[in-house]
Amino acid sequence: MLRRKITLFVASIFGVGVPVLALASEAVPPGEVAAMSESQFFALTFLFIAILLLAAKCGAIVERWGQPAVLGELVAGVLLGNLGLAGLHFLDAARTNELLSFLAELGVVILLFQIGLESNLRKMREVGLPALLVAVVGVVTPFVLGTYVVGPWLMPGLPKIAYIFLGATLTATSVGITARVFKDLGVLQSRESRIVLGAAVIDDVLGLLILAVVSALATAGSVSLGGIAIISAKAVVFLVGSIAVGVLLAPRMGMVLSKIHTGSGMKFALAMSFCLVFAYFASLVGLAPIVGAFAAGLLLDPVHFKFFMKPEFVDDLRHLAESGRDREITQALEETIAHHSHRHVEDLVEGVARFLVPLFFVYTGFSVRLETLFNPTVVGIAAGVTAVAVVGKLVSGLVAGKVRKIIVGVGMVPRGEVGLIFATIGRGLGVIDERLFSVVVIMVIATTLITPPLLAILLKQKPQAKVFVPPSAVEAT
Repeated sequence: MLRRKITLFVASIFGVGVPVLALASEAVPPGEVAAMSESQFFALTFLFIAILLLAAKCGAIVERWGQPAVLGELVAGVLLGNLGLAGLHFLDAARTNELLSFLAELGVVILLFQIGLESNLRKMREVGLPALLVAVVGVVTPFVLGTYVVGPWLMPGLPKIAYIFLGATLTATSVGITARVFKDLGVLQSRESRIVLGAAVIDDVLGLLILAVVSALATAGSVSLGGIAIISAKAVVFLVGSIAVGVLLAPRMGMVLSKIHTGSGMKFALAMSFCLVFAYFASLVGLAPIVGAFAAGLLLDPVHFKFFMKPEFVDDLRHLAESGRDREITQALEETIAHHSHRHVEDLVEGVARFLVPLFFVYTGFSVRLETLFNPTVVGIAAGVTAVAVVGKLVSGLVAGKVRKIIVGVGMVPRGEVGLIFATIGRGLGVIDERLFSVVVIMVIATTLITPPLLAILLKQKPQAKVFVPPSAVEAT
């Protein structure tokens, strides 16, 4: 059965991709990509987007087997990104395509904006302390294990700064991977989900601080406490200040823009502008743009769009409710009206997300090089590093409070694009060699791919109810 599923999955990817690639390879030989005109480059990029998007949708076949679509998208990206091993090199040019890279980055920004929209600021505050504890433990534990245990043990002889960079890479958490799984399975509002999302945002801030410190160590050999304090202050001021300012600004902007036009287009423009502006300001203070996008979605609320027209179908439902005589049907219609009115902005953003978000996950998998798996020594070291990476995050679930701790711990496991960014910076600074970089890449692949199916299994398991047995019954036995 498992073999049949794998065969069906691979066939669904290659059944669409390979014929298109074959035709495209005939039309544009790989060696001539660099010599293309601007119009030809754009046309080829359109073809790349089509291939990646079709692969993403074919990868969603994993949903038939109870797995979230993101897993299929990641695996589809890995398969397409390594077609060169089978002699098909047409997509090699996509690795360095700046437009694809931009669309992928925009996709993860849109995803985190969606997650923020579907989250609730008040409910996020309710899990503030558990999220902080989870984030701190989930950063400190893997950093210590990577820097002082697994690094020196498995790769002796490297410079101290290389081990520090390895530890820093293990601290990262890819909120995009876990958030997509929670969204696919419809549990974004669960307490475990809110703790993980809150912890992942704090994780990004703490990871930024660690990355800034170790980068300074690598370039200057030292870093001052004042520099650390400045970076920390920027992060805190942005996260707190942006939400505070946004809450005050959003309703006023909504009122002004609604005087120009009250249609869905203006509502969409207001929402997306908040997303992109906050992503920009986050990058100005040295934070990842996804942190700003999440903050923007978190602060926006349906009340900020009260001056705009409701969706047309909502008005139709309201007329039906007003003319109805059956109380139960009228009540059901009112609940439906309230639900769709509340979610209208999310529904508007969903159309863009369906295009860009799958591109991000396919492109993330696309950047993985399977050649690293051909070196047994590297794979063995990577297995040890991956084990530490998983354990270091699972431990964080122990401080999550009265929730299913294993879900919180597993939700913090994926490193995704964040881990790759850390490793790339380390390689650029010359402190991570190709072997260590390959180890990190394999760790990122493993933690990214194992999380979606594990979370899917755990979330579908209902917690066992505890049965109270009276002491008298125990004595009687």
